[in-house]
Amino acid sequence: MSGIGRREFVTLFGGAAAAAAWPLAARTQQRERMRRIGVLMNLAADDPESPIRLAALLQGLQQLGWTVGQNIQIDYRWGAGNADLMRKHARELAALAPDVILAHSSAAVAPLLEATRTVPIVFAIVADPVGAGYVDSLARPGGNATGFTNWEYSIAVKWLELLKDIAPEVTRAAVLRESAIAAGPAQFGAIRAVAQSLGMEVRPVDVRDSGEIERAITAFARGSNAGLIVTGSPAAIVHRALIVALAARHRLPAVYFTRIFVADGGLISYGIDQTDQFRRSAGYIDRILKGEKPADLPVQAPTKFELVINLKTAKGLGLEIPSGILARADEVIE
Repeated sequence: MSGIGRREFVTLFGGAAAAAAWPLAARTQQRERMRRIGVLMNLAADDPESPIRLAALLQGLQQLGWTVGQNIQIDYRWGAGNADLMRKHARELAALAPDVILAHSSAAVAPLLEATRTVPIVFAIVADPVGAGYVDSLARPGGNATGFTNWEYSIAVKWLELLKDIAPEVTRAAVLRESAIAAGPAQFGAIRAVAQSLGMEVRPVDVRDSGEIERAITAFARGSNAGLIVTGSPAAIVHRALIVALAARHRLPAVYFTRIFVADGGLISYGIDQTDQFRRSAGYIDRILKGEKPADLPVQAPTKFELVINLKTAKGLGLEIPSGILARADEVIE
């Protein structure tokens, strides 16, 4: 054997044979371009809710054939309810030029749209994307953003009715709303429109920082027959431990817009399954990664609503939840 030793020949032959036998699919997968996804969360990384929501997203992506480290990489940013931090992170993610960005709530969508009008954005848990100017219409978003709404404003009326049903003696309600987002004043407007017919006086409380929340609720609770409604708000999620603690301290029957308040000791909630929206977002991310444009993907309404009651909290407030409401509950926390 000339020009090459026997050992070298065997090595080369063995390598060639292995390459020939290597499954075509495996070689194709290796050549597949790694896709990049950005995620901008309005929670802290160590918020107990964060891993739950992201696990739903990753599960949804994996079911569609996308696996971290194989064909996608994900860049996470955490705003923790800080508007300046959200703007900074939005600019960082836009500068990375990912294939698509997942935006958690209006607090993420607004700064992302300021940072880029070209990178595709899929949003979750946004109340009024048309009113906020994020999309042209629900059916045809028209720009670089689309995603999932969490409700129509009429749900706010249900929160007031629910408060009256579980605590008939309540005649005054503080309504926590975030005036910096379009949904805040609109939700309060829907509540105020029906308050008089239910014999209720309602007062708005802005959710800006912990000090303002504590001062406003403490002052309001000095009056008699008081209750609390917490409307949909990214900031309320961030400050939920304080809000639930204040409701307990001042013995205020309170209705919340989502389950996690009740899991943390709040009285009752009615709203969407927020984790489900992260799972559903994976479907739109998949379609964009495969070439579709956000402008052509209609904004989708929620498909799951849940009524959750904390009986331990009700007992502590001396409230007996009506049997009809208990029968409708999707979850009762003992």
